[in-house]
Amino acid sequence: MDDGDCGAGNVAKPKRADARRNKESLLDAAGAIFVTSGVEAPVRDIAAKAGVGTATIYRHFPTRADLVIAVYRHQVEACAEAGPALLETEPTPHAALGRWIDLFVDFLVTKHGLAEALRSDHAGFDTLHAYFLDRLVPVCARLLDAAARAGEIRADLDAYELMRGVGNLCIGAAQDPRYDARRLVGLLIAGLRRPD
Repeated sequence: MDDGDCGAGNVAKPKRADARRNKESLLDAAGAIFVTSGVEAPVRDIAAKAGVGTATIYRHFPTRADLVIAVYRHQVEACAEAGPALLETEPTPHAALGRWIDLFVDFLVTKHGLAEALRSDHAGFDTLHAYFLDRLVPVCARLLDAAARAGEIRADLDAYELMRGVGNLCIGAAQDPRYDARRLVGLLIAGLRRPD
């Protein structure tokens, strides 16, 4: 390989990194708009928040379903990546579990309109629930195991059951301002502690 090839390779990598960051910024913007306006929000609003033209959105995501799926997957990945990071930064595994569950609750409560979209006939939606479980149940299990090994919580807790219980506590929270799902989930997580 000559120097010209090497130089061309170096130029291509930053462009790919920039494109990846731009796509992630677009997904973050779309996710924020979906929270406030639902998944049927105008593409021009998403483009304005992301600081791009609508053509850029359509280039990455030709249909609204493509965009919704990508936002959902992006947010699942962010939640999955947060678990190990919290174990490194929080003072105790139980604290890391509590912070991660807070993120999980935010993820569930802010899925304004997503449930309806997921019930559509679009084939891409079929695998999202399995993807959600495949990515997040092991993260929750790792947090539970760490807290159990530290002697902070009972050792017989199942990650899927806990996530299902948290999910059930979050149902309808976005539509009822008197219902504080985060408070109830906080009580649930506090109740996991082993008695002194």
